[in-house]
Parts: sequence; structure tokens; C-alpha cells
Amino acid sequence: MLNAAAAERNKEPILAALRDSVNTGRSLQALEISSGTGQHVTHFAQALRNIIWQPSEYDPQSLTSIEAYRAHYQLHNVRPAIHLDASLPYQYWGGIQPESLDLVVNINMMHISPMACTEGLFKGAGVVLKPQGLLFTYGPYAVNGQITPQSNIDFDYSLRQRNSEWGLRDIALLSCTAQKNGLFLEKMVDMPANNKCLLFRKESLV
Repeated sequence: MLNAAAAERNKEPILAALRDSVNTGRSLQALEISSGTGQHVTHFAQALRNIIWQPSEYDPQSLTSIEAYRAHYQLHNVRPAIHLDASLPYQYWGGIQPESLDLVVNINMMHISPMACTEGLFKGAGVVLKPQGLLFTYGPYAVNGQITPQSNIDFDYSLRQRNSEWGLRDIALLSCTAQKNGLFLEKMVDMPANNKCLLFRKESLV
């Protein structure tokens, strides 16, 4: 099992934000896109037993780690991990059907992947979420073209040095991308270590 120190630090604050954002009284279906090591999904699944979790990953090593966490915790509300490339249309997302999910979770992916993955995330979420479903994202973001504090400026610079397609995404751009796909930015939650949770709601057709 892989262990990411950042995931260990942030899993509890993210869980608290999730718990405040979802209905804990009825059965829900959730997809985590870019599950990483599997630390988050197994932590969330232990606390939110009413949610059936579908982890997914692009990286083969991470997929193996997710399965190791599943085996270790023996959680009945976590499905086997699926390979998922967020840059591809939802038809390539392991058979997930339109309007079948209450929740899509995406943690620390946007800034370490090409913009095509962010665009694909919003396009796919706009299809697979039920009306009033929630896209819940977490990470460091730019706000109206500004990155703060200096540590995030330095982080953004280091990312772009490693890969010119990486870097902190601007919330205004994400909100615009969401609106093109039937979602709207409902809430922004400040988190520890200069991160944020962004809650995008799928608009109802009513």
C-alpha cells in the first residue's frame, strides 16, 4: 500500500467538509476520480457508510495501492477500482451511466494534470451526476488571477517547471467551465494549508 503524507494530513479536514455537504441519511452513489493511493476513499467510506464509493485512477501503481487498501479494510461500500482517464469522454469511464451518481469527488488532480483532464472532469461530471448532484473538488487554486500566499506561488512555479501543462487553476475559469456543462459553483470552503474545497452543483431541469 502506498502512503502519501499529504493525504494522511488532509483526509480528516476533507471528510469534515464532505460530511457538511452530502445527505448522510440516505443511500448515495459516489465516484472518486484520481483516487491516488486509496487513503482518501477508504477513510471516507469508513465514516460515510451510506455512500457506495467507486474509486478510479489513471496510474497503474495507484490502482494496485487502492486495491491493497480495499483488501486491508474489507469495506463493503467500496467497489473495485477502475482505470479512468479524466481527459476522455464519460463513455470511457468504466461503464458509468448518465445521471447515475449523487457525488463526484476529485482531490488534488487539477494542478498536476493537463487542462484537458480538468475539462474532461467537468464534462463527464455534467453527464454522470443526477440533477442536483454534487462535484466536490479539493486543492490549491488561483483566485481572480491571483495566487496567494508565496508558498502557493512557488508551488505553481515548480509545477510549471516540471510540466508546462500543469499549474494552479483559476476558480473563475473553473466556474466558467462548470457552467458550460450544466454545473454551478455553489460554495467555496477555505481549508488548511492554503487549499480550498469547491462545491459544484448540477442544475436541475425543473
